[in-house]
Amino acid sequence: MDLLQLSYFRMVARTENISRVAAELRVAQPSLSRTITRLENELGVPLFDRQGRRLRLNRFGAAFLTRVERALDELEGARREVADLAGLEQGAALIGAENLKILQHAIKDFVRAYPGARVQLCSGTTAEVTARLIAGEIDLGVISYPPDAPGLVHQELLDEEVLLAVSPDHRFAGRERVTVGELADEPFITTSPEYWQRTVLDKVFARAGLRPVIVCEGDDPSAVRALIATGLGVGLLPGLARDYPGPPVAWLRLDEVYCRRTLHLAWREDAYLSLAARRFRELAAASFARERVSED
Repeated sequence: MDLLQLSYFRMVARTENISRVAAELRVAQPSLSRTITRLENELGVPLFDRQGRRLRLNRFGAAFLTRVERALDELEGARREVADLAGLEQGAALIGAENLKILQHAIKDFVRAYPGARVQLCSGTTAEVTARLIAGEIDLGVISYPPDAPGLVHQELLDEEVLLAVSPDHRFAGRERVTVGELADEPFITTSPEYWQRTVLDKVFARAGLRPVIVCEGDDPSAVRALIATGLGVGLLPGLARDYPGPPVAWLRLDEVYCRRTLHLAWREDAYLSLAARRFRELAAASFARERVSED
């Protein structure tokens, strides 16, 4: 067996979908199927149960996948360690976050300090970023909740107040504070339940015995502010957002002590963390420490 077979097997085992993997790899589906079949012939057992055109990883495949994941992770760690020996100009930091905008200062600091290194970014919900960490697809994840998956460690980057944003001509625009009760009939713009904004919104309203009136929700946190600025509704945004360029909105504090969010930087405890990723982790911690000071 060779590394290509093992890599293909891992991808198919994770998705249980030959067509999807073939499209992603841009290889012919019959060719990919033959690769998996050859691997099964070498091992002497089927790795998948086949039901028509559907695949299901069987007990042989599950056991083999555990070993393959470990072997490929070790090889990737070895490759990155060798790259580290060649210097940061050969390195890359793979970072995932719910909203990439929150990393703008850390990325700027990193690129200035290490112009030869690369930063590769991806976005997703806390659950999606955590899954990518576990799968070894990224080095570091910036998430809004401490990870509860085994093998992941984390450090707190920032604990900040969550603010209410309204359009500049809203009746609350001239105020400094507002109560949850005053927002009972206000139309809210927010994210889908998989994102922290929705979790905080539901929590603060539930504590007041109310339910928010949601007129618009979606999977793009960066779009919330733009929609609020149009006057379509109000919404909750992180305190950090006041320092971001964007459509003009007015900011108010909410009289609710639980209207806060905490950012965490997470990584796999047992995985090799490249020099570039370690340097990014250090600079991110320093960058968010400055944010703490500016907020205070």
